[in-house]
Amino acid sequence: MTQNIILKVKRFVDGDGLIAEDYLTKREFEIRLYGIDAPEMTYCNKIKNDEKALQMPAALLIKLGYLSFNFLKDQVNLGDICTLVQEENNLVDKYGRSLGYLILDDGRSLNEIMIREGYAKPYSNVFCKMLPLYQEWSLEAKITSKGLFSLVSKF
Repeated sequence: MTQNIILKVKRFVDGDGLIAEDYLTKREFEIRLYGIDAPEMTYCNKIKNDEKALQMPAALLIKLGYLSFNFLKDQVNLGDICTLVQEENNLVDKYGRSLGYLILDDGRSLNEIMIREGYAKPYSNVFCKMLPLYQEWSLEAKITSKGLFSLVSKF
């Protein structure tokens, strides 16, 4: 069973999140896109961990984060009406952000676009049904040097 919420895009957070307004209730909330992870845009604990794990300087990771963020902003506009599709029993993350697939007004999934075009990688810490496909599509993006993979071999 899934839950769908019609929303309006209000602000962008980073390469895997945004702020939206429920079209009916006008309540604003943060969305974390299911199954994807984009590099961070600020120096934080996660970037310190990524720096060690990936053996890459934080400055490069932050640059990649901004490239991912800008690509996301090219896919959807402020004010666009979209649909958030959520999986039952997987509605929010540990930070209280709403989890879901963001379906754009043309029917495409923003999550899928970010993975297929190489601007996000699969995120397996929170399971979603599309994760196996995201892993496959990310490998294809890496092999063909799409998006961030045109600059680095991992992120």
